[in-house]
Amino acid sequence: MNSLSSNQAVDARTPIDETRQIVPQETTVCVVGLGYVGLPLAVRFDETGYDVVGYDIDADTVAQLSQGTDTTGDLGDETVKSGDVAFTTDPATLSNAGYVLLTVPTPLDQNNRPSVEFVKSAAETVGQHMTPDTTVILESTVYPGATQEVLVPALEDASGLECGEEFSVGYSPERANPGDEEHGLRNVVKIVSGQNSTVRADVAELYEHVIDAGVHRAPTMEAAEAAKVVENVQRDVNIALVNELAMVFDDLEIDTQAVLAAAGTKWNFHDYGPGLVSGHCIPVDPHFLLHSAQAEGSVANLIRTSREVNEEMPAHVADQMVKALSEAGRPLADSCVLVAGLTYKPDVPDIRNSKVAAVLDTLREYGIDLVGYDPQVPNETLTEQFDIPALDSLSFEEFDGLLLATPHEEFRGLNPAAVADQLIAPPAIVDVYGTFESSQLPADAIYRGI
Repeated sequence: MNSLSSNQAVDARTPIDETRQIVPQETTVCVVGLGYVGLPLAVRFDETGYDVVGYDIDADTVAQLSQGTDTTGDLGDETVKSGDVAFTTDPATLSNAGYVLLTVPTPLDQNNRPSVEFVKSAAETVGQHMTPDTTVILESTVYPGATQEVLVPALEDASGLECGEEFSVGYSPERANPGDEEHGLRNVVKIVSGQNSTVRADVAELYEHVIDAGVHRAPTMEAAEAAKVVENVQRDVNIALVNELAMVFDDLEIDTQAVLAAAGTKWNFHDYGPGLVSGHCIPVDPHFLLHSAQAEGSVANLIRTSREVNEEMPAHVADQMVKALSEAGRPLADSCVLVAGLTYKPDVPDIRNSKVAAVLDTLREYGIDLVGYDPQVPNETLTEQFDIPALDSLSFEEFDGLLLATPHEEFRGLNPAAVADQLIAPPAIVDVYGTFESSQLPADAIYRGI
């Protein structure tokens, strides 16, 4: 097994002393998968002095990265251009790696069951080319036990090598938060684990060279896998509570935000707000734990119910828009609504798994015309992915209503009164995340939050 040069161990959760000397290791790190997780990893290992290979099957992605274009939008072109990462689609380069980091997608299938096909495929490619003494570390989100049950057999079958004797495996889940500079790769504690204590120590030392916040050594790979999933299960459950409260308070004709603001004055009240639960983590990860629970005959009712509640929110948001238009006296089939912000979270260009799409689908059932605007996404992409025309620049004129769905920075700086003045009177506004201060709107405005 590969071993890094000797350094004093760093205790779990203890930041590394940035003044200590970082010695380039006599080994190569290969990162498989160059998306929003893999690319920052490859760049960071390169910055620290490793020889780094960035491998991806997407020739266009590799071509752009080789030309110095940041395909994720998080690092910046200059960061990619100035580095020495060897970007490639050639799997033969994997044979040079002492450490292979797998950062491939793990989506859900149409029945919300975890799909590990990308892990299997990547493992087969790695196995065909890796040499003895390689350590393979999975970073993808998986259900507890998947590293041992899925990754190891695929590597063994493809390589003809025996895990534990001729190569090693570890698990270290990604914790990336795209668009969040405060919580980037370097300054978030890294969970590390290995198939045994020796591998765990080796994997920990590897990551200690690139993670300033330090590492946390999980006792088993299963514990590390479960920890990653639980991080987002916890958020899903808490958001589900306030989402259910929002729907209840709507029926009771009580202002949800006023309730939460009042309750929030207690020192131990948790600050969560209602909204659409979109993206690649919170709506997805609970299903990994549900999968494991079901396999063992466990029920996990709270986790399952929370998912169901959060999946009801797009219909609730659409219902708020319908009510606002009706209250404003607009015939729904003759109404046109501007949808501002369609990405899955503020200030990022990613539209994958955005629940705004589900809101639009419901509004179309009422015959409402829709137009989109998102400063983060090219118009042709909006039209193709959401099947709506898109504005080149933000304007509220001639629209019956405004659905403020994703609160990008551009929207947070708007004057609510000026927006209302441009909309057809009386203006109908649905503000999913409370971006506008309702007191700044004119008296005739029909304003609904979530």
